[in-house]
Amino acid sequence: MPSTTPALLVPTPGQAFERGTIERREVGPHDVRLDIAFAGICHSDIHQAREEWGAGIFPMVPGHEIAGIVTEVGSEVTRHAVGDRVGIGCFVDSCRECENCLAGEEQFCLKGNVATYNGRQYDGTPTYGGYSTEIVADENYVLRIPDGIALDVAAPLLCAGITTYSPLRHWGAGPGKRVAVIGMGGLGHMAVQIAHAMGAHVTVLSRTLAKKEEGLALGADDYVATDPEGTGDAGALKELRGRFDLIINTVSADIPVDRYLQTLRLNGALVFVGLPEKPQTFRVFSLVGGRRSLAGSNIGGIRETQEMLDFCAEHGIASVIETISADEVTEAYDRVVRGDVRYRFVIDTATIPA
Repeated sequence: MPSTTPALLVPTPGQAFERGTIERREVGPHDVRLDIAFAGICHSDIHQAREEWGAGIFPMVPGHEIAGIVTEVGSEVTRHAVGDRVGIGCFVDSCRECENCLAGEEQFCLKGNVATYNGRQYDGTPTYGGYSTEIVADENYVLRIPDGIALDVAAPLLCAGITTYSPLRHWGAGPGKRVAVIGMGGLGHMAVQIAHAMGAHVTVLSRTLAKKEEGLALGADDYVATDPEGTGDAGALKELRGRFDLIINTVSADIPVDRYLQTLRLNGALVFVGLPEKPQTFRVFSLVGGRRSLAGSNIGGIRETQEMLDFCAEHGIASVIETISADEVTEAYDRVVRGDVRYRFVIDTATIPA
């Protein structure tokens, strides 16, 4: 039967969180129900809860970094069993028929995948995310969390981890490659760890040296302050021209694209995973001068996300988190916007019920 589930809701755009309840569907033949233990806070949660990316579905229950334990399985489920440690990421369904889905790239489903929250199932039913105590999802969109990763630090891997792992894998980060990571935030600190584990030489490009010790401790080989005086002049990039094979841009702010492109070697790529609100500009010559590429990447498919979780377990990689209670979520949103978090907030969902 459908279940009434305690949740944190945003009643209208930009409002403080309130405790409430939502209805979770009955477990179908291919569904699993899981008790959510932890839910990470992603910056995209904030954009959507504040309706900065267009109209949202309210009341909204954000959260697509979900980790928990399976408590019920449908009659035809084969991938998971009661008691399994599992996670759910940014989407909970896709068409399963288009060329991208068939290739394991469900994040690019041509019909449009079903977002974990602020979306609609194909029958029109709205979706609600992980700021709640349980969720029901199709077994094919539920990931296995390896025993070597604690559930609290695993939760952000379902977005921040795969968002950085996918482009690093796609563009061939590894031994002999020089990788730069722009920004040392929720995404950047994951990119540094993963690129290092892949065997690349890793450089952090951050405005200041404030996080240098942390960046080096997480696996960076070099750390460069691009604007230490706070003047907006990224003059330090001149000394890095022709240095990198791949740059992963994790920040959501405007950057001087041409200057970063010029730090690439022949055939290098600058890949956006952060989402600046304003259009970015560049000179085409910055591309043709070195057969460089300017690209973007968007999470990963189910198969690649499982690969990422297994990779992180094998290499001892985890997100660096600050665990908070349900009462602290509204304040945490403001802190994320200010950059006041090292490096990802995770909600202990046991604190949600009143």
